[in-house]
Amino acid sequence: MRALAEYIMRGRMQAIFVVAGAAALPMLFWLSAAAGSLVLLRRGLNDALGVLSWGVLPALAWWYFGDPRTLLVLLGSLALALLLRSQGSWPRVMLCSVGLGMLYAWGLGMVFGESITALASELQKALPSVLSDAYQQLSPEEQARLESLLAPVLTGLLAALLQIVTLLSLMLGRYWQALLYNPGGFAEEFRALRLSPLLAMLLLAGMLLGPSIGVQMAMLAPICSVPLVFAGAALVHGLVAQKRMSRFWLVGLYVTLVLFMQLVYPLLAVMAIVDSLFDFRGRASPDGGAGPANGEG
Repeated sequence: MRALAEYIMRGRMQAIFVVAGAAALPMLFWLSAAAGSLVLLRRGLNDALGVLSWGVLPALAWWYFGDPRTLLVLLGSLALALLLRSQGSWPRVMLCSVGLGMLYAWGLGMVFGESITALASELQKALPSVLSDAYQQLSPEEQARLESLLAPVLTGLLAALLQIVTLLSLMLGRYWQALLYNPGGFAEEFRALRLSPLLAMLLLAGMLLGPSIGVQMAMLAPICSVPLVFAGAALVHGLVAQKRMSRFWLVGLYVTLVLFMQLVYPLLAVMAIVDSLFDFRGRASPDGGAGPANGEG
């Protein structure tokens, strides 16, 4: 990882090669976004613009051929990187990622709207057998409403997945920046990530009340959950570091997240909400630290 980061920062041509090359290759758009975020975080928008524009060109080509993911993740990561560089606030980055998720949902709906509708129709046919008696106990109006929520929720899930990839790409770029110029800086930043009570409650309201606002707003549920899950993961990282526990606990966290996502994912969101109210790390937080991950402040 360090060797790749050093290569990217070695010069303009090397950065262009990685940003544009990764954007042009299938399934490597996350690497392009991470490399572009590193250049933007370190050099600033004016110096990085010439490099980043070369990455946008293959991303536009992918959109033309029916795949908007490369352009969405690349531009989303760069927008969040610009915000992080100017304000240095991960909670604000998490909040703005919700807006990006909504934009992603709009873009995915434009490109994959028919496919999502077709998938929702297949799931609609399977609902009676999947839910069995619970489905039969619903009134016809409740059944119709449940079925109408399928397409927006599917769109929201796809958008949330891109939202997660965007945040991970930005974090990889920030990690590279800290690795080169301020070792340990990103770890301190991530462990300190905590949402304010107001922000946590707003995200919770978006998850729970989105479907009540309107059918299309049901996509808010998965999109609003993403910042909470990242904050929950940061809480675990912070507690493990404070208690000087083995990294085995972090490995176990992510292994169980992959194997039992339907259980661990909402648990992390709940942990983030509770932590926003009680601040489990604040009372035992050590003073000092490595400082900002950019190594410049």
